[in-house]
Amino acid sequence: MDTNLTAQLAKWHEDGEHQQIVDILLEIPPGERDYGIISSLGRAYNNLERYEEGLEQFQLIAGEGQRDPLWHFRIGYSYYYLKRYEEASQAFGHAVALDPDDGDSARLLEWSWQKAAKEKLTSMRRELSRQRRDSEQAERAVPFEVMDLSAFWDDSDYALKEYVLEPPSDQLIASVEEELGYKLPASYIALMKQHNGGVPYNTCFPTEEATSWAEDHVAITGIMGIGRDKQYSLCGELGSPFMIEEWGYPDIGVVICDCPSAGHDVIMLDYRYCGKDGEPEVIHVDQEDNYEITYLAPDFETFIRGLVNEEVFDTSEEDKEEDI
Repeated sequence: MDTNLTAQLAKWHEDGEHQQIVDILLEIPPGERDYGIISSLGRAYNNLERYEEGLEQFQLIAGEGQRDPLWHFRIGYSYYYLKRYEEASQAFGHAVALDPDDGDSARLLEWSWQKAAKEKLTSMRRELSRQRRDSEQAERAVPFEVMDLSAFWDDSDYALKEYVLEPPSDQLIASVEEELGYKLPASYIALMKQHNGGVPYNTCFPTEEATSWAEDHVAITGIMGIGRDKQYSLCGELGSPFMIEEWGYPDIGVVICDCPSAGHDVIMLDYRYCGKDGEPEVIHVDQEDNYEITYLAPDFETFIRGLVNEEVFDTSEEDKEEDI
């Protein structure tokens, strides 16, 4: 690579002008791009969060990159932010083997191991919870049967103002489903026809993994109702389309609950494994951790039945005893 170009790329990189790097390097005909140019182009794509394009560049120089720890780091970085954690682990492992003093690769290798292990545990947990769900549903004829919903909702002035709507008509349900692009679960519709959105008394759901909210649970502020009139309704001002389009949440389903973090994490219906007309799982999505997904429940009804009161996680008395 030309010395002047190398210096200019280094300055742009330092200044965060990554699009400038892409623009100037794409002017070079593909047949004239050497290892350094392609590597710099891939790095710029990574820094622009265009990880698929970065990965494509690094794969072009895979043969030359096998003995270069920086190549392994950069392609591992692409894999990591594409959530391909097994491949990221392999790449960072090679980087550390070639350069044992590379602390960045070692740190990302550990994170990749942790996330790959979480995915395996989630897969096992998903199968077990589905089996348990199927067994329990076989004993119930209708959604929320034998569950007392009379004390479920906390109808404070705030909840009534921000969340609660009139029961949805079939026409409104169809209209909202069309706007969202997903068929809403029967159990969610059944609950909303009884009480369309609101704040439950029990606002916590236990987890086996830590999130940005807590070590052992996630919390919700409210459940979005079917409609558009309240800001915290599915298609309202701060509803699912807004959170996906403006906050960057993954377009894999429907945001159904907001959380106390004021937008930095949400609860979603996840349609990746069932299709847009199937029975979605319930997940927690953590914007603070690269939109990390934590599996919660195999379906909406199981999620609602699993909510517990925040007092379950109140450790203030234990903390006082430890301080004595």
